[in-house]
Amino acid sequence: MPASDQGITHDRYMLVPRTLVFATRHNQVLLLEGAPDKRLWAGRYNGVGGHVERGEDVLQTARREFAEETGLELVDPWLCGVVTVDVGQDVGVGIFVFRGKCSTGDPKPSTEGTLAWVPFEQVGDLPLVEDLYVLLPRLLAMQPGDPPFAAQYSYNETGKLIIKM
Repeated sequence: MPASDQGITHDRYMLVPRTLVFATRHNQVLLLEGAPDKRLWAGRYNGVGGHVERGEDVLQTARREFAEETGLELVDPWLCGVVTVDVGQDVGVGIFVFRGKCSTGDPKPSTEGTLAWVPFEQVGDLPLVEDLYVLLPRLLAMQPGDPPFAAQYSYNETGKLIIKM
């Protein structure tokens, strides 16, 4: 099919693709505590990830972003879920959520924040990015071969995040 047949028109809803990666080691997950000067999520814990660049697929992006932000290699990553984020505009966000292993090495310092290996049972006690209180327990319970989940995020009139899974 030629590119002209893809049906891309500006009147259609579009998504900006991103990845979000959670690496595990034994019963720990690697989380990034946002640097105090970050515009978004300062002092909050999240996975690592970022925007899909032209010419990349989402798996390549997950591996690249993980290496750039941690200095470590992501091993055996698998797609755990896809989140569509409706921000109330013509363009939303599509997040491809991955999980993988990281068996050796210590994360490098980063301007993004501080990386820490957190035991699974302590994750809920941290100041997480808002959706992770719902997302992480589900993600950490998944096994390779489980079907990926689908989630839809939106915001109500007061700006409160609404999560549908």
